[in-house]
Amino acid sequence: MGRQWLLAKREVASLRKSQATGKFIREITIAARQGGADPSGNSRLAAALEKARKESVPRDAIERAIAKGAGTGGDKTALEHITFEGYAPHKVPVIVEVFTDNNNRTAPEIRVLFKKGQLGASGSNKFLFDHVGLVEAHTTADTDLEEAAIEAGANEVEPLTHAQNDDIPEGARGARFITDRANTHAVAQWLGQNGWTVVTSELGHVPKSFPDLTPEQATEVGSFLQALDDHDDVHRVWAAVK
Repeated sequence: MGRQWLLAKREVASLRKSQATGKFIREITIAARQGGADPSGNSRLAAALEKARKESVPRDAIERAIAKGAGTGGDKTALEHITFEGYAPHKVPVIVEVFTDNNNRTAPEIRVLFKKGQLGASGSNKFLFDHVGLVEAHTTADTDLEEAAIEAGANEVEPLTHAQNDDIPEGARGARFITDRANTHAVAQWLGQNGWTVVTSELGHVPKSFPDLTPEQATEVGSFLQALDDHDDVHRVWAAVK
């Protein structure tokens, strides 16, 4: 029984690694499509490449993803960007971003996940979020976050720890910079030129408020959000949870 359990554990780990690799590749493809194939002028692509290399994603897979996104590769499969709005259990607003090559397959699957979420439900809710630029980065320097945000041109900044984002090394000074959408690349570029390592640079949805949840309710919400995030075509899950 022990060996069978070990084999099952390895299979689960292998599956999760495969799913993670697929998400890295999709992020690279999307970043190249939206901002071009040159990471020096595309902060989102640069951050995606750093993550992929850190996780030992094969170089040829990375190169194919860049070529596909930039439209220079042989794979002409189009990825469609779809946004689903809804609510997690206990009326927590959720926005799900999906990139898929088959919406007829993906859309029903996402709707089924909402139905399986018991108290989860679909419904319009974008008015409960601000659509902004998000840059997450870390540094080893003893930097004042407010000053860094002002210099970078960000509107707001908040501390970010390893527990909140495992791309932030333990002991490093992490931060999440919130900016106007059009200013996202400029903020990431300034940070990269001034001693910061950028791990995320993208457009996202920031909740305007957060529902109060008991620990039990938070666990239910977390399980629902994890089920959404585990779907192969789901790119980002934005939710009003702290």
